[in-house]
Amino acid sequence: MDTTRVLYVIDSLAPGGAETSLVEMAPGLRENGIDLHVLALGPRDDLRGDLERAGATVHPPSPHQGRAGNVGRVVTVGRDIAPHLVHTTLFEADIAGRLGARLLRVPVTGSLVSDAYDATHYAESNRVKLRAAQSLDAATGRLVSRFHAVTAAIAGSVAPRLRIRADRVEVIPRGRDPEKYDFRSPQWRARVRAELGIAEGTPVVLSVGRLDPPKGLHHLLAAVPHLTASHPDLVVLVAGKDGRASDALRATVAEHSLPVRFLGHREDVPRLLAAADAFCLPSSREGIGGVLLEAMAQGCPIVASSIPASREVLAEGECGTLVPQGDPVALARALDDVLVARGVLTDTVARARRRFETEYAIDPINARFARFLESQAQKA
Repeated sequence: MDTTRVLYVIDSLAPGGAETSLVEMAPGLRENGIDLHVLALGPRDDLRGDLERAGATVHPPSPHQGRAGNVGRVVTVGRDIAPHLVHTTLFEADIAGRLGARLLRVPVTGSLVSDAYDATHYAESNRVKLRAAQSLDAATGRLVSRFHAVTAAIAGSVAPRLRIRADRVEVIPRGRDPEKYDFRSPQWRARVRAELGIAEGTPVVLSVGRLDPPKGLHHLLAAVPHLTASHPDLVVLVAGKDGRASDALRATVAEHSLPVRFLGHREDVPRLLAAADAFCLPSSREGIGGVLLEAMAQGCPIVASSIPASREVLAEGECGTLVPQGDPVALARALDDVLVARGVLTDTVARARRRFETEYAIDPINARFARFLESQAQKA
């Protein structure tokens, strides 16, 4: 088949890790022979224009609420476009897409992008509801011909929880376009700092992510007083949408008069990374941590919690500093080391850029993912 028509079902087109990665992949998938049709189940369509400019066809969600409406919408769109394959990402899309594909008699594949059923998630959630979701995920997972995982860490943790055999999972990481990053650009640095009113000599730590508990931003805030003792003019920038931890984080900043600025959602993360002296990812869990890839590409030194996905991306600490998750003192110590050496192109930063170019550049990853989709479509 010259062109493989894929119906890509995803929970929404709100800015997020999986959604942003789809936008990054879309042009390359088209170039590799994928006729990409996107069905977002939720009403948020922030990224619709980006996908359409990339050549994807975006279909509106169902007007009917609930999973039955979602399954019906998958079937309706599927009958209209006659896809060779349905591919799903994120929970609601997984359930609707798998059932819809079965009704359409079309093969279905799925992406494993996070460990939604680990111990930390159970600790934060209604255990009964999460256990029911896990059972539903596992049951419908039997309909999937093959899974894609964004890291070996995710494949190794999620597959057993969903009773998926290891030989049914293929690891293909997310990627980013190297052309969008100007490695350690002094022009970007100066321009963004001027826009933010930050002087050139001021030490800046950046963190990027939705303001939710798993992102671990409360640990970064707890580390700040340790840092200001040796860096009194420190500025901490936090870029990300409001979430469940927003009020608590802002209250902590106000109560302790911390030098932290919440920037909200930003479209210019590469330029923020150019303006920063250190990037911090203190998460308790990640699928791949796409912003880690961006920091590697931009040449911003990285300090991250030592969780499986970050260890994998950072080559067990060769491409960034790893600290025990949930340890603000260790986090402060590692950030202090980076800030003391700011402005110096360290071996760690150089290795990170080389690893990004060899492992996470978008073109070869798009080619691999397109082959994955094509191989499963041919089973129809």
